[in-house]
Amino acid sequence: MSDNNATSETQPASVAGSKTHFGFTQVDTEQKESLVADVFHSVAAKYDIMNDVMSMGIHRIWKRYTIDCSGARKGQQILDLAGGTGDLTAKFSRIVGPTGSVTLSDINPSMLEVGKDKLRDMGLVDNIKYVEANAEALPFPDNHFDIVTMAFGLRNVTHKENALASIYRVLKPGGRLLVLEFSKPTSSALEKIYDTYSFHLLPKMGKLIADDEDSYRYLAESIRMHPDQDTLEQMMQTAGFEGTSYTNLTGGIVALHRGFKY
Repeated sequence: MSDNNATSETQPASVAGSKTHFGFTQVDTEQKESLVADVFHSVAAKYDIMNDVMSMGIHRIWKRYTIDCSGARKGQQILDLAGGTGDLTAKFSRIVGPTGSVTLSDINPSMLEVGKDKLRDMGLVDNIKYVEANAEALPFPDNHFDIVTMAFGLRNVTHKENALASIYRVLKPGGRLLVLEFSKPTSSALEKIYDTYSFHLLPKMGKLIADDEDSYRYLAESIRMHPDQDTLEQMMQTAGFEGTSYTNLTGGIVALHRGFKY
């Protein structure tokens, strides 16, 4: 399912027998993509509702801040990577206007379909493209996008370094990457409260609202396995990004990372 005609990159190969984490569980590297896909196939229909419940609506503030930091303007080409149900795409679509374009891309077709239906119901049609793609091997030309955003998706990528390199390739010189992701709380007291919420309340809410306790337990575990703020910033620099920085939001529960391709 793709509205894009570019030739895909070769998919990254996994070393036979290598292991990676799926939440707290060690799995064969080549299995992780399908396991993550199963999670998001399961939660897609209730994803927006659960986001509001899990964050008490604060995710909307985090995303608004990301938009404000993007510097997006009319006529630009923007990639909303791992864009899921299209919250950022909706806002970018209105900013770039008819002379610009927003590509909503996700590896998961169920999430992409929910996003497509939602955006079309909002009347946002003309300047949005939908592309099913793996962040590790983006099917777009070099130096193509002014801005790439990735909100709450990088932690689910098997080889994050490959995704960052692929994003760097498709950004125009002068373009910027914004990664909004769960991170490490800045105080031990907040971390204890957050752990209690994540591992005891969150799975129960998943069972009650989405009838899926296991998927939301995985989401909590995946957050803990994601690199902390300084580690992710170093990974971005290794991929070639310059002028990197991050801003902790809600006490470091979430961080917005920024980097530029000069």
